[in-house]
Amino acid sequence: MWRRIPAALAPHAAIFRFRPPVSPQVRLAVQKCDITREEVDAVVNAANERMLGGGGVDGAIHRAAGPQLREACARVPEVRAGVRCPTGQAVPIRIDWPRAPNGNKPATLRGVSYIINTVGPVYRNDAESAPLLRSAYQNSIRAAAAQRCRSVAFPAISCGVYGYPLDKAADEALRAIADELAAGAQEVVTDVRFCLFNDEALEAWLEASERAHLERAPAE
Repeated sequence: MWRRIPAALAPHAAIFRFRPPVSPQVRLAVQKCDITREEVDAVVNAANERMLGGGGVDGAIHRAAGPQLREACARVPEVRAGVRCPTGQAVPIRIDWPRAPNGNKPATLRGVSYIINTVGPVYRNDAESAPLLRSAYQNSIRAAAAQRCRSVAFPAISCGVYGYPLDKAADEALRAIADELAAGAQEVVTDVRFCLFNDEALEAWLEASERAHLERAPAE
């Protein structure tokens, strides 16, 4: 039985099931929230090709993770000058958190075992940009499954300074993830979350979920 959204949170979150052939056991959460405070196995970072931090969600995740994330990213070999993760690809980074003296983990990124860096496209047009955005999502969830991560949180990739229109990005994101789950990732990944940065992005993802005819859980 899936969790219902408390009525007080309903304006900012919704839970859905994907359509077959994705298993009804796979849960999709669409929510306006701080991705660094999600308690999941893997967080997807909308990185740049250098993978050394940047602005937006990339900067927020690096700040939350601390210097060890940048140090781990810097150890990833470049595939060409200045590029560790080409656009559309994904590179998982294992995080081993140092514990505080009381034994607790950090308040942010608590419980996260992997930061999956992916690079979305700068939006130019649908024909050129959509395949790269789909690839970023599919490679990210594929990486999560390969690392045996049951739960994974995504930002709205490419929807900040890269300029991807929210409605188009949401459609591509849901379609890409559903396809990859159906192709086998659902054998591992059963909890997918979109952590969106403002009301406009939340509305775009909710509307895309309706267009995809996903089943929505009622509020309490």
